[in-house]
Amino acid sequence: MQRLRSLGARQPLVPFAALSASYFAHIGFFNPYLPLWLKSLGLPLVTIGVLTSLQSLTRLFAPYGWGMLSDHTGERIPLLRWCATLALVISAGLWVDAGVGWLAAVLLLMFTHTSAMMPMSEAAMAHLVSQQGSFDARRYGRVRLWGSLGFLVTVFVAGAWFERYGMADFPGWTLATLLALVVSTWLLPRLAEDASAAADAGSTRPAIAPVLRLPQVRWFFASACFHVLAHIAVYVFFSLYLDALGYRKSTIGVLWAVSVVVEIAWFFTQGRWLPRWPLTRWLLVCAAAMALRMGITAAAGPWLLALVIAQVLHALTFAAHHTVCIALISQFFPGRLRGRGQALYTVLAYGLPGVVGALAGGALGAAAGLAAVYWAAMAASLLALGCAWRVERSALNERS
Repeated sequence: MQRLRSLGARQPLVPFAALSASYFAHIGFFNPYLPLWLKSLGLPLVTIGVLTSLQSLTRLFAPYGWGMLSDHTGERIPLLRWCATLALVISAGLWVDAGVGWLAAVLLLMFTHTSAMMPMSEAAMAHLVSQQGSFDARRYGRVRLWGSLGFLVTVFVAGAWFERYGMADFPGWTLATLLALVVSTWLLPRLAEDASAAADAGSTRPAIAPVLRLPQVRWFFASACFHVLAHIAVYVFFSLYLDALGYRKSTIGVLWAVSVVVEIAWFFTQGRWLPRWPLTRWLLVCAAAMALRMGITAAAGPWLLALVIAQVLHALTFAAHHTVCIALISQFFPGRLRGRGQALYTVLAYGLPGVVGALAGGALGAAAGLAAVYWAAMAASLLALGCAWRVERSALNERS
């Protein structure tokens, strides 16, 4: 009987695992190789920085807008299907050669829909990965690791494909991966939480402002912002940095794959490690690991072994940090605050630093070389560390 109950608890998570796998399979090829595709079109580094920053720009408004709508209507799953389908249709514009303005418009519209999908998915899934009201890192990790596997497959296969055939097939890869994403959204069940929230759509929503006035919450968002600002050096410029150092595209794919392998290992085992320290302590550890990773990447880029070591730190700088942030968001923004809390995290921790990092990184890289981008990222990591210390200090005061 216990086994049947366990199986029943896992089954609702399977469609979310499929969604995570397909979404990050799309991200796994798109984000690492978009800069290289833009470079193959003959665009300069500053223009590449501007175009890649559009994804982060949409995260300044799209996730919170969609999050408010999903909190108000409770219809998270239909909204996910709508976003995926429109992104698929819009992506056909990547085949049209009509200049930088057209390309910017296509990317902006596509990102407006894809950038909102994970916050809505996380909010919809939150109650499924909770045990007796508390966040269950083990259950969450078992779902999220499928996203890492999807990323791993496409970053490796796409790297080998582009090495052999060139970057011309990039739009085709976009269409194929977004099609898989659309299919996965139609596998999602209509959740009881969605139905009850929709029934209560006309009721008064709880205010989010009192939560945002808490010092611990403000320092948390500041730490996440600086942490992801440092990570933008990887998301936007890592492939270009390696290409400039003379690494082959297949090697670039392998280095991306290393980070995803350790990410999968962390997600699979995090239920064993995270309970050993408070979440706020893990926030400190992740920021310290980020500073070390950026320093190694800046100082030892020509040495492949050093880059492998830096990529292994991804287990802490991304996987552990992401889970800790999602768990803290679940604590800070429960119930009908959940959609707005997840969206606000996306805006402040990915949208704002993504825009600043891509634009400033492009300008800095053009002026002083791409290694300088990683030294700047190390400085941002140290700021994240300082903010995380304030979060830990606030948490210690609350516990005492």
